[in-house]
Amino acid sequence: MEWLDAMNLAVEYLESNITEKLDIEKVAKIALSSTFHFQRMYHMLTGITVAEYVRRRRLTLAAQDIISGDKIINVAYNYGYETPEAFTKAFGKMHGISPSAAREPGATLKAYPKLSFHISIKGDKDMNYKIVDKGSFELMGKETKITMVDGENFQLVPKFWADCMEDGSYAWIQSRAGKLGTFGVCKDFGKYNGEFNYMIAVEKTSETLPKGYISTTIPAATWAVFEAVGPLPKAIQDVTRRIFSEWMPSTGYQHACAPELEIYSEGDNTSEDYRCEVWIPIDKKKD
Repeated sequence: MEWLDAMNLAVEYLESNITEKLDIEKVAKIALSSTFHFQRMYHMLTGITVAEYVRRRRLTLAAQDIISGDKIINVAYNYGYETPEAFTKAFGKMHGISPSAAREPGATLKAYPKLSFHISIKGDKDMNYKIVDKGSFELMGKETKITMVDGENFQLVPKFWADCMEDGSYAWIQSRAGKLGTFGVCKDFGKYNGEFNYMIAVEKTSETLPKGYISTTIPAATWAVFEAVGPLPKAIQDVTRRIFSEWMPSTGYQHACAPELEIYSEGDNTSEDYRCEVWIPIDKKKD
């Protein structure tokens, strides 16, 4: 499969240039992808960002160099750290000990292995979808910043929903829901390193927003729309993972640089037959 080979070539390039400054545009080009699509796909497949992968691999190799007798200051500069202090802090965060302690007999270190992508034949259910063209529209609601490091987004998003339900924000938002219902919006992926903004929102009304609420414009786009069936958040998380790990590689569509939408219906979202939708912005043209 061309996509599979391209992703593995991208990893090989990262490994061959592990001590160089990360050139994400070049890596994405090797993966036959746009920069945005490659980073989003990589994170959904691995649970970490490209930058986090490079950081972990550098610190894994740095530990080996230190054990081999290289000077710590040289190792620090070789792997892109501007000061020995910055390197020591990063090293300690990953390995739990200082670089100098790594040389002690019996020292325990962590190793993050080189990644590779493989096809997994699961015999899973078909993925039904529809393609929808929709013009731009405005939403309003509450927003928070979510980190993607170590897959924390899968815990932080449900927590944000719980917090908004507890403080009354969700009740205010949901009471103003229009014909499209209530949205979860993942946006600004390219704005931050390893983070994105997440909104709980509804269609914007003409009223003045209270303090702490914001509005945003969802641009006109072509969307691939998938239905998720089952209790939340598991149902929607499972579908989202399958979109990136199965549907996109098999169809060749690329993620457009636009927000991802979750559209929630009324009803008991803990029931086995609860239904909601995931809208993924796509480029019309395939690879």
